[in-house]
Amino acid sequence: MSRIGRMPIAVPAGVTVDIAENNHVTVKGPKGTLEKTLPTEMEITLEGAEVIVKRPNDLKKMKSLHGLTRSLIQNMVTGVTDGYKKTLEVNGVGYRAAKQGKTLTLNLGYSHPVEMTDPEGIETTVEGNNIIVSGIDKEKVGQFAAEIRDKRRPEPYKGKGIKYSDEVIRRKAGKTGKK
Repeated sequence: MSRIGRMPIAVPAGVTVDIAENNHVTVKGPKGTLEKTLPTEMEITLEGAEVIVKRPNDLKKMKSLHGLTRSLIQNMVTGVTDGYKKTLEVNGVGYRAAKQGKTLTLNLGYSHPVEMTDPEGIETTVEGNNIIVSGIDKEKVGQFAAEIRDKRRPEPYKGKGIKYSDEVIRRKAGKTGKK
């Protein structure tokens, strides 16, 4: 049986979970509300202060959907209570980030500054050479952080570019001269 799928999801105080038809789950908490329609094959029940996900049979597809469904609900509950945060580092001479209103302006060695607007439900802040992307939806936070990183990926020779704070860049040796 799916080890992740069979674990119950604890619903903390101040969080309400509503399960409508077609497995449309709504989670409300102190930080906001998240909605998601999950696979209809799974049986999602609310028992006391726990959400339990059950699968109808042991087909390979059902096994994989079991753990996925449980993880998605867990991420929604965590999002409305604590929220999610990703930190990006800007490395390189002359590379900098600035925030004005809802617009993030990046100077990344191109002939023009790159401007990005915060999507709905996502907030970016700039602290020194770090960009912090935060919000309640794990998927949206990760996607926007990846889009920022894509503007100038870190290169292996000098390590210039935008990288995640916990990412390790494998460095390469530069050119060697002729003998």
